[in-house]
Amino acid sequence: MGGEPGGKSSEQPGDQPSEQPGIDDTNAHAAADVIVGFDEVGRGALAGPVMVGAAAIWARDLGHLSVPAGLADSKMLTERRREALFEPLRAWCAASAVGAASNAEIDEWGIAHALGIAALRALAQVERQLMRSATAIHAVAGILDGPNDYITKAMDTFDAPDVPFPATITTLVKGDRHCATVAAAAVIAKVTRDRLMSELAASDPRYAPYEWDRNKGYGSRAHRAAIAACGPSDMHRISWHLV
Repeated sequence: MGGEPGGKSSEQPGDQPSEQPGIDDTNAHAAADVIVGFDEVGRGALAGPVMVGAAAIWARDLGHLSVPAGLADSKMLTERRREALFEPLRAWCAASAVGAASNAEIDEWGIAHALGIAALRALAQVERQLMRSATAIHAVAGILDGPNDYITKAMDTFDAPDVPFPATITTLVKGDRHCATVAAAAVIAKVTRDRLMSELAASDPRYAPYEWDRNKGYGSRAHRAAIAACGPSDMHRISWHLV
């Protein structure tokens, strides 16, 4: 199956967000030991992987956890602010991870299934981190940004990784504005992917014309012009409309 272009709204950065998300606006913690927020990055890019961040907290900690200072919807934060939040957010989480699906997997599976597999890869990493503690896990609740639950659809498919505790998923539109775990997942995922695209841009002179250090693989005018002039690279999603 081929991927289809599209994505979330463009960034409107600001260093002083007017509103912070709450810890959990969905009551997902009812009967759960762990709450995991999920958010994606790279859905609409022309090159590079799609990634899904997962940020987990113990449900028992809800009563005394505070929202990290400055946390907001990642699209409302500048790159400098996201970078500054990255390590504090990872420390705030009981566990965090970023799962990826490559451009080749997107071309093979389509974007929705690729997102689901990326999310499950992140969830599997998070659960294995949590299992190192002495606390038993019986139930995991997931909060996924947006209206569509692509995580549950990907569970138990041939491509899915082994997830020790399948999560019960709740979707939340604009979850990165309302739920701290989702907002944390979004920032962690975006910083991780932006760093990767900048590293790729510097890793091979064949990638230089595409300016991934600036556009992060998204379809800027200069990026599309470079594809038209040089052709797609091995990092491009060739099933998409690239020019």
